[in-house]
Amino acid sequence: ELPGFYYDPEKKRYFRLLPGHNNCNPLTKESIQHKAMESKRLRLLEEEEKQNKKTTRPGLNSSMLLQKRQLGLLSSTSYCRMVHELKVNCMQRRKIEIHSPDSSVAGTNNFKIVVADVACERIFTVNDVEHGGCKYGIINLSGLGKESLTVEMYDNLYFTNRKVNSVCWASLTHPDSHVLYPFTKAKCHKLCLMGIAETPGCASLLPASLFSSTNPGDRPGMLCSFKISTAWSCAWCLNPQADNCFSTGLTRRVLVTNVVTGHRQTFGTSSDVLAQQFATQTPMLYNGCRSGEIFSIDVRQRNRKGQSWKAIRLFHDSAVTSIRLLEAEHYLMAADMAGKIKLWDLRTVKCVKQYQGHHNEYAILPLHVNEEEGLLTAVGQDCYTRIWSLQDAHLLRTIPSPHPSSKDAIPSVVFSSRLGGRQGVPGLLMAVKQDLYHFSYN
Repeated sequence: ELPGFYYDPEKKRYFRLLPGHNNCNPLTKESIQHKAMESKRLRLLEEEEKQNKKTTRPGLNSSMLLQKRQLGLLSSTSYCRMVHELKVNCMQRRKIEIHSPDSSVAGTNNFKIVVADVACERIFTVNDVEHGGCKYGIINLSGLGKESLTVEMYDNLYFTNRKVNSVCWASLTHPDSHVLYPFTKAKCHKLCLMGIAETPGCASLLPASLFSSTNPGDRPGMLCSFKISTAWSCAWCLNPQADNCFSTGLTRRVLVTNVVTGHRQTFGTSSDVLAQQFATQTPMLYNGCRSGEIFSIDVRQRNRKGQSWKAIRLFHDSAVTSIRLLEAEHYLMAADMAGKIKLWDLRTVKCVKQYQGHHNEYAILPLHVNEEEGLLTAVGQDCYTRIWSLQDAHLLRTIPSPHPSSKDAIPSVVFSSRLGGRQGVPGLLMAVKQDLYHFSYN
């Protein structure tokens, strides 16, 4: 590289980088990098449309797998995992048609967050709106099994606010009966336990039944809202030893709240808590911090001054943006703002695997672990969706975004082998801009 110049591989010559922005069309490193990234994205999209996808593992094909299975060289678990790898490489993109009782709002706002319930029958969506706030809705995925690929979206326009950093499903009266989400640094007009409140931030528990075709636009009949400070993350506890509790990760502290009794327990931290997840087999809460530290809390204990309440402690070199416990709860997956994804063994407190290729520098991006299929899915800051094998950390597929890369066009994805419920279809859902796409198994 020559200082002040860049090399154009097409014209095979050097050009001067113009300083500042005085010229009407200045050449800068950022514009050159963006042009190269867009060219790569368009090339990958063209390859996707040709449907000439090859498996990333040499010699892996369906006939070979079936032959090994019949000869007893592959266990049923390994066979199913390898079949999922094959099908992931053959997924084809199809656009989904979104229907809404209020046709004026369907497909007019950009998707920001998409979170599926445990059964993958519904997804809760957070959409940006023009005046700077957010709109919330629930999409029913039962229509994915049909040829037309249509889904129903139900909104409740009474609930609008700003700066939603995290969303999770909550099981209060029955599985996935409510939706929990904290608001940050916003004037929120919500029905709280003490009436209407105007606070700098709040965590709200919203019944999912409010988003239905029977009562669109109704004012809330049941809603818990708690005043909090700057919130970065939230998690709902499914362990019976801490029943009806949720946690919010705040600035330099963790707040565990019982929604029935209103009892709160505060744990001070040295950094902002950006990611959280409760264990289901033990009453432990795992937290990922901006400092790169990951620690666990036993929520049964009393927080006393001068007492160390941190149990397991892990460390990344950059801010931890997402953590996911694996099913047996012996392993924890964590991603950070250096683009590293690590698998930690909680028994030995050591990193046992790293998943290469993820791109992140500043965004809070989630991880999606599907143990039954043996897959890990993550969307990078570069707007590429990457899928790895959980077992050996092999990168199986890189999916380009259908839209040009930008900060406000990072896709939000959901992967499941049963989209739409028990009899649903397998594949990947991708929400980007105003569109919803289904990558179906071939």
